[in-house]
Order: sequence, then structure tokens, then C-alpha cells
Amino acid sequence: MTSPDSPNDNQLAGPQRLRLLVDSIRDYAIYMLDQGGRVASWNAGAQRFNGYDESEIIGRHFSVFHTAEDQAAGLPGQALYTAAQAGKFETEGWRVRKDGARFHAHVIIDPIKDRDGRLLGFAEISRDITERKQAEEALRQSEQQFRVLVQGVTDYAIYTLDPTGRVTHWNVGAQRIKGYTQEEIIGSHFSRFYTAEDRAAGLPARALATASNAGRFEQEGWRVRKNGSRFMAHVVIEAIRNEAGDVIGFAKVTRDISERVAAAAALRRTEQALQQAQKMEAIGKLTGGVAHDFNNLLQIISGNLQLLSRDVAGNERAERRVHNALAGVTRGAKLASYLLAFGRRQALDPKVVNIGRFIAGMEDMLQRTLGEAIEVEMVVAGGLWNTFVDVSQVENALLNLSINARDAMDGAGKLTIELGNAFLDDAYARQHAEVTPGQYVMLAVTDTGTGMPPEVIAQAFEPFFSTKPEGKGTGLGLSMVYGFVKQSGGHVKIYSEPGHGTTVKLYLPRSMEEESVFEPLDNQLTVGGNETILVAEDDPQVCATAVELLTDLGYQVLKAQDAVGALAVIDSGLKIDLLFTDVVMPGPLRSTELARKARERLPDLAVLFTSGYTQNAIVHGGRLDAGVELLGKPYTREDLARKVRHVLANRRQRQELAAMEPAKATAPMKKTESLRIVLVEDDDLIRAGTAELLESLGHAVTQVPDAGQALDVLAAGPVDVLMADVGLAGMSGEALAMQARELHPAIGIVFATGQTISVDIPRAITLRKPYNIATIATALRAVAGG
Repeated sequence: MTSPDSPNDNQLAGPQRLRLLVDSIRDYAIYMLDQGGRVASWNAGAQRFNGYDESEIIGRHFSVFHTAEDQAAGLPGQALYTAAQAGKFETEGWRVRKDGARFHAHVIIDPIKDRDGRLLGFAEISRDITERKQAEEALRQSEQQFRVLVQGVTDYAIYTLDPTGRVTHWNVGAQRIKGYTQEEIIGSHFSRFYTAEDRAAGLPARALATASNAGRFEQEGWRVRKNGSRFMAHVVIEAIRNEAGDVIGFAKVTRDISERVAAAAALRRTEQALQQAQKMEAIGKLTGGVAHDFNNLLQIISGNLQLLSRDVAGNERAERRVHNALAGVTRGAKLASYLLAFGRRQALDPKVVNIGRFIAGMEDMLQRTLGEAIEVEMVVAGGLWNTFVDVSQVENALLNLSINARDAMDGAGKLTIELGNAFLDDAYARQHAEVTPGQYVMLAVTDTGTGMPPEVIAQAFEPFFSTKPEGKGTGLGLSMVYGFVKQSGGHVKIYSEPGHGTTVKLYLPRSMEEESVFEPLDNQLTVGGNETILVAEDDPQVCATAVELLTDLGYQVLKAQDAVGALAVIDSGLKIDLLFTDVVMPGPLRSTELARKARERLPDLAVLFTSGYTQNAIVHGGRLDAGVELLGKPYTREDLARKVRHVLANRRQRQELAAMEPAKATAPMKKTESLRIVLVEDDDLIRAGTAELLESLGHAVTQVPDAGQALDVLAAGPVDVLMADVGLAGMSGEALAMQARELHPAIGIVFATGQTISVDIPRAITLRKPYNIATIATALRAVAGG
């Protein structure tokens, strides 16, 4: 029974019923606008979507729900106008909530008119479709991503097959990897991508059967491109089924993994090479260290034998035994030099040589090394040019190539060594970017062995690459040959075919200079002095031997067991003329730092290094650093005496040049007739100062640091006088003088040196360091006839 105060459904009038219905709807915003667009009614859905209470929004213009951009564009007014004129306005777009947040809405605006058709206002129904739009956008993006995946992916071949295996879809990646366009391949059977061997074995059919039964087939194997080339592929075939579970086709994804497989193989080779490199590095360091210690032992033996030789002078039997022992020291020093060469710890010593004569002298040694089953033939062309190389490295290169050839011939066959002149022209250089066109001396080594395929030739010079079984070779032989040739400015090339042997050709740049066949004049007198020398040597016996040798030569000698101790002696204030230091010593202070700090304290100090191990402290780029004087161990008493006098004489010469002012000479000097002089001096300060003195006497001077550049100047034009030091790098001053005389028979020779030598060359004179402007003028008058 209902209360009389509660209206039942029958008591609700039509407008009330409609109002209750509208107010109860929460999924739609339903509200009315007056003719001007102001809100006249507001339901619960409108409040939920827009965020305004009825009291907050009634009377406000409905444009408040639009974005600032839409308001600026006049969209709210256009919407009402369209609704009034067309009878309806419908759109989807962004709307704004009370808190400023945006949502996507579907909006319908209908005009409200009376029975006479007059416009009373508008009814607006809005719905928040943000979630639907997000879902649609997500679907659109998903579809777009799928299209990009399938159509845009170039690293994968993604395509579909019908149930029989014929291609029905083809992406860009498939075209790139396999080479077929879509028009060429659609409708073709996918078995055409397999090798002939796999097709014969029925692999394509098994792949589809496996995918049909198990749902998936996966494999790595060789596949064939359109052009017939093969590549290693990773293949996945997935069965495509309908709702009934029937196979309606296959999805196939193929990836070219050739690079990955090659990279994995390269990684394995690299790991092996790294182990080999570490081993070789360790052996190299060990070899260098052993050679250093060995040379120290040889120095002790050599020094004491030389001291002993004076004590037994006149005893023929004892003298012979000492001589034999010293010969053994020489052989030991040669062995140490081989050890250092193996450890790559020797500076290159290039000379101008005719390698035809040099290589011919190796024939017997090669025959003994290779064995009687290898026939060795030498072919040397007439008129062979000279080249500027380190002959010991040529020997190593030829030995390496010959041993490789013996192994390729399995110990029996014919080895041909050919020498000739060659010209590599521009056309050849264009095909080999590292080649400089020009004239070369060619050394070719040919064997009758198994030969090499192209892929092996391509890697032959790579470090640690070897076709020999593991443990049978280092893989460094050809790499060492390649490095030596490249460092010498040359080119190396392999010619080979499987079953037809191999030829390795070395092209060494031609030298236009005369061959360095002259030995240094062996007429230098062994002299000492009274200067003070500080010996820094960590080996007590080597130090004692050096001290005794220097003392025997008349010098005042101080000693220190390491660089720190030597610096302490220098800091004590004692007068020291020469620091004689080993290159390799223990302790925190390196020998090169000792020399630098010592010269900071004593600017006029002369420095002479000694070592049996020419490490990078003083050797860079394979050459001794500029301005560095080195006496290699083991050394003789005569070597020590000459080198010490040379270094001390250069010191005195620098002092003399610094003290004098040529332009203000107090004593008038009669100038000789102007001479064209080539000055050869490897000490920069001495060279510059001497050139200034010569020019002050009115002479035309060309100054160069070494014999090679001097020969270039001598060959370029007339020269009156050659003024050169005796101890030059690469070629002695005496050898340079002999070649100068061949170019200019009337040239005067002045040996500017600190060494005591006797000269038996016409119109040649020794100018002892330190010299001055007066002694220079006297020497020039003597050789120029002034």
C-alpha cells in the first residue's frame, strides 16, 4: 500500500518522468542550452564528465567545455549555427573538464523549436569516448607497426606461403636478402631458395611437414640468392591455422647470419691470436731481458780479457788464448743480437746495398737450412740497382720465406730466388693503394709447393694467420716480412694457385746512392783523457770493469749503482764532465730522466748511454733518438775510448761555439776565397754554430745532419769542400769522403772530429774538436790551396 504522500507511476506527469530519466543517466552528458548557448539544464552524466556542479554551470556559456584553440577558431558558434540551420550538429573532438584535463568526446547538438518552428534553444548530448579512441589509436599503431615490421624491415625476409609452399606475400627484407622482387617471386615455390643438395635431400618438404605437425620448424643452413651466391641463414617456419585448426599456410622468417657466423669464427681466431700474441710478447720480453743480461756477462768477460791482454803482452801463448776468448765473446755478441732481433728490440740499421751480391752469399746457408731434398736456384739479373735497407732484416725475410716454402713443399721440391729491377707504374698503383709508383728492386721467392687459394692469400699477411697445423707455426713469419718491407717503403705481393706453387715478391725502393761498401778506417788511435766520468751501472761486475777500463785510460772515475745514486753524486757539487749510464736500470728513476735532470743541474754535461738491450727509452720508430749517443754492449776498450773522446769533444765544441762571437772576432782573419762547403754534423748545436763560423769567413754553406743528405747535395752540383764528422749514423765520415771524391775528384776533405785519427787521403785534413774560427780557416786553406 503506497503512502498518499508518495506519488505512484501513474501520478507522474510526462515532463517529470522525462526529467527523472535524464537526471539518472550517467554515461551521457545531456543538457540544454538557450538560444545564445548558455547552459539551461545539467544532468548527472554532465557533472561526471565535465566536473561542474549544476550550481556552477547553469547560465554559463557552453564554450567553456571547448579547448582554447577551438574557442579561438570560433568552433562553439559554428556548432550552434550548423545545428540551427541543418537541424543537427555532430562531431568528435577534444573537450575540457573543470580541472583543465582534456578528454575525447562524441557530441550531438539538436535545435529545440516550438510548434511554429521558432528556435527556443538547443539540446546537447555528449559522451566521453577517450577509452574508445585510445583503443582505436592503439589498434592503428599496432597495425602500423605490423606493416612497418613486415614491409619496412630489411634485416629479415618475412613472407607467407600457401599450404603447398608457394610464396603469397613478400617483404622488402626478403627482396634485399634473396634478390627477388615481389613480381618475380609471388607464386614460386619456396624450395628455389635451397641449395641443390638440400632440395635433392627433400629438406623443403620436411620443413613444411615439421611446421604442420609440430607447429614450428627452425634451422640454420645455407640458402641461395637470385644471383646464385650462398649465404648462411637462420630460418623459422610457423604454421598458420584457421578456427577449425586446419593449416591454411605458413609464415616464414629468414635472416642472413653470414656476418654473425663469420664474426663468431673471427672471435675464435682472435682469442687464439690473443693467446699467441701474449705468448710472443712474453717471449719477446724474456728474450730481450736474457739478451741484456747475456750482454752484461759478455761485457764483464770482454773487459777483463782486454785488461788481461796488457798483462800478458809478449807471452805469445797467453796472447793467443786471450785472442781466442775474445773471438768467443764476439760470437756470443752476435748470438745476443739474434735474440734481440727475434724479440724485435733492435733499431733498424739501413744501408745502401746491392742485395744481389748479398743474397748470393746466403746460398750455402739456405741450402744447409732447407736440406738436400730442396733444390735452391739463384737468378740475379745484370745491372741490379741499389736499395736502402737493413741487410739483417733482408736475411730474416728471405729465411722466413724459404722456410715457409720448404714446409709448403713438404721438404722436397725446388726453391727459386730471383732478383731483378722492376717498375711499378701508375696503373699498378691504382690497383694497390699503398704503392708509390716508381723504381724498385724485386726479390722473388718461388716454390713448387701446394699453393694457396685466394681466401688464404687475402689473409696471409695478417698477424697469427697460418695454414699450418696448430703448434707448427707462429703465423708471424709473413707478418714480419710484410712489416719490414712496409717500414722500408716497399711493397709485397703473393702470386699463387692451389697445386701450382707460390711466388712471394718483395719490392724494395731503388736507391740512387752508391753502395756503402767502404769499411771505417781502422787507423784511429786509442787515447784517453783526464776528465771526470760518472759511471751509473746496476751490475757490480759490469760497473767494476767499466771503471777499471776508464781509469786505465787516464780518466777520473766516480760510480753509482742506480739512477738515484747517480743524481745524488751530481747534486753533491763534484765537477763531472761525462755521465756514462746504462739504459736499463732498476729503481724509480729511469736513465733518460737521470740524463734530463743531470743536464738541468749541469748544462754542459756530456751523456753517453750503454746497453745490450736498445729498448724504447732511446729508440723510437726503429731509429736511435736524435742527439743520443749509445755504446752497445759488449764493447772493446778501443770502442769505449773512441766513443768517450767523441762525446767529450762534442761537449767542448758546444762550449767553444757558445763562448765565441764570430762577428766580433778580435783578431782580424784573412778570409780565403769563397768556397762551396757541405757541412755534415749530427749534433744540431755544433752544426748551426759551425755553419755560422764558416759563413762569417765568407763561404757558402749547405748544412746537413747525415751522410745520406750529404750525398744528395754532392750529387746535385759542384762542391769545393766536404767538412764532416767521423762518427755519423748509417755511414762513417771516411766512407762519405770516399764517395765524395768519386763525385768530385778535386774536393777538399776536412774531418771535424773529437777522435784521434790518422788520415792517408790526398787533400784531406783532421780538424780536432773543439775548433774555433782560426783553426777552421787554417784547415780550409790547407785543403783548398789558399
